[in-house]
Amino acid sequence: MRAQLVSTPGNTANDAVHVLYADHHQWLVGWLRRRLGCTHGAADLAQDTFVRILGRMPEARSLREPRAYLSTIAQGLLVDMVRRQRLEAAYVEALAQQPEAVTPSPEMRLMLLETLAQIDRLLDGLADRARTAFLMSRLDGLDYRDIASQLGVSVSAVEKYMATAIRHCYLASHAA
Repeated sequence: MRAQLVSTPGNTANDAVHVLYADHHQWLVGWLRRRLGCTHGAADLAQDTFVRILGRMPEARSLREPRAYLSTIAQGLLVDMVRRQRLEAAYVEALAQQPEAVTPSPEMRLMLLETLAQIDRLLDGLADRARTAFLMSRLDGLDYRDIASQLGVSVSAVEKYMATAIRHCYLASHAA
């Protein structure tokens, strides 16, 4: 490591980011490249990682383990990217099954993808059964009895899953 990230009276937030970037950018790109298998994608995610850090400068100025910090942020961004790619692939597949007359415009597709990504973020961290029950209710329009039958649980269990999912979404939407 060439420089210290420890906060001193003359050390500004920009200095800390510069040191962090200069000392660890290449390492982070290599770390991401090994996970992605793509140099360009790794470089993009590394940049996104440092952009994310810019908003957290008081925290980043006193790092003791900068690579652990960088890899944690980059891993979160990587998970978000993979999740979004899977959502987009599922959406494109569903779209391909639609008749051409009902195919949405490119603008509408983007809005729908952004909405799906937002829903996915809201449901992140929710237990599988609660997420499944919520999606069956909201997307498939199933009532609790049908959901209970398909999941092999009682209606009261579905009610608990739904309450948990709704509370989780509420808290997640107000935490952002």
